[in-house]
Amino acid sequence: MVPSGAARSGAVETISDARDNLTGHVARFRQEGVEAEPVILGNRREPEAVLLPYQSFVMLMDVAEDIAIAERIREREATDSGERISLGELADELGIDLDQL
Repeated sequence: MVPSGAARSGAVETISDARDNLTGHVARFRQEGVEAEPVILGNRREPEAVLLPYQSFVMLMDVAEDIAIAERIREREATDSGERISLGELADELGIDLDQL
């Protein structure tokens, strides 16, 4: 089994060891939650995959989404002319009667 803190030190667990230790890893994830160190695994101890608590995965996906949204905002701000029109003005321009909607 990979010692605690091994993920930070870059230790890689073999795939067969990860398979043998899977129940223990999941139990540790259940007990420690987001504080649990992930398991880095790979063939011939070359990093290929990471096993981590589900809560950590969800947090990482939320952060990734925030980063993507922030990038879109920066792109829009870079091309924003600053010109604004009201919904009514846009509807008039497009020939849409808002009262009919």
